[in-house]
This record gives sequence, C-alpha cells and structure tokens, in this order.
Amino acid sequence: MVHISEREQDLPEALIAELLDIAAERKDVISLGPGEPDFITPKPILDYASKILNKSTHYSASPGKTELREAIAKKLRKENKIKCDIDNIVVGAGSQEVLFSAFLATLDVSEQVIVPTPGYLGYIPAIELVNAVPVSVPLFEENDFELNPDDLKKIIDKKKTKVILINTPSNPTGTVFSKKVLEEVADIAIENDCYIFADEAYEKIVYDKKHISVGSLEGMEDHVVTFQSFSKTYAMTGFRVGYACGPEAVIRAITKSKHYVSLAPPHVSQFLAMKALTIPNSYINKMVSEYRERRNFLVKRLNKLGLTTPMPQGAFYAFSNVKHLTSSSLEFAKKILKEAKVAVVPGTDFGRDGEGYIRFSYATKLPLIKRAMDRIERFLK
Repeated sequence: MVHISEREQDLPEALIAELLDIAAERKDVISLGPGEPDFITPKPILDYASKILNKSTHYSASPGKTELREAIAKKLRKENKIKCDIDNIVVGAGSQEVLFSAFLATLDVSEQVIVPTPGYLGYIPAIELVNAVPVSVPLFEENDFELNPDDLKKIIDKKKTKVILINTPSNPTGTVFSKKVLEEVADIAIENDCYIFADEAYEKIVYDKKHISVGSLEGMEDHVVTFQSFSKTYAMTGFRVGYACGPEAVIRAITKSKHYVSLAPPHVSQFLAMKALTIPNSYINKMVSEYRERRNFLVKRLNKLGLTTPMPQGAFYAFSNVKHLTSSSLEFAKKILKEAKVAVVPGTDFGRDGEGYIRFSYATKLPLIKRAMDRIERFLK
C-alpha cells in the first residue's frame, strides 16, 4: 500500500532543485544558482573538529548546549543589541528547522502569516505544512524590493494575523531593510498584537548599508523572534546549526516542538559553532570583500546586457528583470540552461511576485561569473 498525504501532494516542487541537479551532473554548465557560500569553512573551525570529535558522540540537550547558548546570547547582546540571556535562546539543525518549529509552536489552523514576496522559497510551504495561511505582501522593484509598511497595513488582519515574517538581508533580492521601515513594521506588530519573525541568516553579508535587527528596537522584546545561522556567515551549511532568540515562553514552546522534529541539534556541530564565535572577523571580512567584488562586476554586466538589476546591499544574489524578454521566467531559465549552459533560478521559485525575474547567485568564483556572462551575452544576441 502507498498512501501520500494531501498535504505532501500539495507541496510545490522546488524548481531550483531540478535546475541545480542538472547543473551538477553536467560539467559544461556554469551554475549561478547556489544558495550557499562557495568558500570552505574557515581553517580554525575545521582544525578544531578533530579535537572535539570524541566529546560529541552523544545527544546534547534539546535546546542546545548551555555553553553555546550562552555564547550566542553574548553575541546577540554585543553585536545585534538584542537584550537576551540563555533562556531566550534555542539551537537547532539550521535556522530552517527552528523556523518550522516556531510555526508549529505559534500557529493554529487557519491563522495567518504575512510573507513578503518575492521571498525565500521555504517560507510558504512551511506555513502550509502546519495548516496555517500564508498571505503575500508584494515587494516592488521601484522600491528596491523593500517592504512598504502601507501595503502591510492594508492586508493585516487583527484577528487572524499572528506573524509578520521579514527577511533582511533578503534572499533573493539582496535588500537590506532600513531602520525607518523596521520601526514602522514594529509599530504595526504592536498595534495588531502579533509577532515579527525576523530571518537574519545573511546578517554579516552586507556591503554599503548597515544591518539592523528589529529585535533591538525599543519595546520589541515580547514581539520579535530573531532567527540566525552559522551557515552563511561562516560557510558552515553542511554542519547545520541555526538558532532563535525570542520571548522566553515562545522559546520554550519552540524547544518543545523541535524535540519531536530532531530531538537535539548535532552535537559536534555545536562545538564547531562555539569555535566559530571566537575566530577573528578577518575570515568573514575576506569573504564579504570577495562577494563585493563579484557583486560589482555581475550587476554592472547584467545592466549592460539590458537586464535591469538593482544593486543588492546584502546576501549574495542579484535579481534581474527579464519581463521584456519573456512571459515565463521558468521557461527563460530553462532556455538559458539549454542554450547558454548557465544555471540560474527563475523568479517564480520565490513566489508569484517573482514572475518576470531571474536570480543570479554570485557565490561562485569571479572567473566563472565572467565566463557565464559572456555566454549569456551571446545567448541574448
């Protein structure tokens, strides 16, 4: 007997997975699709692995190792200006798991989450998996894909909306929200008595604009759950460590839900996360400097090719307008893959408001980016 739930059958197929699988199998394809750093985890972290391997062969505590949670709280207080202590922290197998557990812990059937789109492809399916309702608020190119609080006010429902989800710096647009916008969103959350879930996975990958944590704003301690990760900052995607910081009662509820998802975060990875918090910022700065060089080249070249592309202020993605070339970003991405042998991600993977756009990742070596742009130029001509 084979029975698959309706919930599972209704989940969308991630188009990015199909395209990147093809790219991985074909040596003649240059991939500008990856959503992870192309750098190796910094050497001090990897060197530390052999020293602690025999100390990490058992389960850790479900909310994460005490020492790691203390170190994270210290980091959040110092760097993000978020008031917290160990009881406000829970660690999981990547921030995606912690975010999903937070949906489980805070949402009942038919309650709403406001999700800016285009946005990270994992949000809407995760909300639907817990039988809640995602409500999209569109982000517009003419506003540099930054959330307009007036648009948020139009769709928020005081009875049904329980969470406003924001992602800054953003995937796929690279937008970094301004303090003014964050303050207005904070006021809306307080007025409507709902949470802000702030996904800050790319917090350290910023260029010409400062990242501000909405959880640091005055009076937001009871309204914000902040999600951060070691994956992007320290090129540790394979180690799966992320965490949430929020009101103590919410963190207890997330921990309870998360226990039935993964029991506990990977023990060895938690040791490496503690080590990561002690290494010099020079490792991060070097990565960001290379990303900046790639960004400057890629965005300039894309605009020269007639693919209007705002300058991203964070993360490692460029989001290009191709509406003048196609009515289907998926078909356009397939055509680029087939004819130019370059893998990119169609905007439709990031919600309905992503149609007409293509995401280019510059988490790829600069010589490969240059070759990919030459191929796309020939393709467009």
